[in-house]
Amino acid sequence: MSHNTGDLLVVDDQMGVRRLISEALLDAGYLVDQAVDGREALDLLKEKKYQLIILDVKMPGMSGVETLHEIRKIDRDVPVVLMTAYEELDLLEEADKLGVAHFLCKPFDLNELRSLARQYTQTSSRRDAARVIS
Repeated sequence: MSHNTGDLLVVDDQMGVRRLISEALLDAGYLVDQAVDGREALDLLKEKKYQLIILDVKMPGMSGVETLHEIRKIDRDVPVVLMTAYEELDLLEEADKLGVAHFLCKPFDLNELRSLARQYTQTSSRRDAARVIS
């Protein structure tokens, strides 16, 4: 197992999807927290800094885009990968305005997900190091 650094948060109302994503990222050496909905994700985000959030668009209660609005109030810089099985242009445009790092269409390849995690956690680490130096 490789040892990547960084805490990741997976937010999806479907347990099977959360488990699949989390196991793939755990196997790649990441520390992964899970949230069943937007409210739980926001509670976790208030307690811990994440290097990447993987967020589903369609969830009961608070949608992924609504959750993203609230995430940006807590952490403007955390990269967010938005997962969707839908081509809802208005939602995707709104999410893009909120600074989504990447859109991931379901079903997706777990290798693509691991690659995104590697890319965004390395970027996040460099950004944090620059803050310490400046």
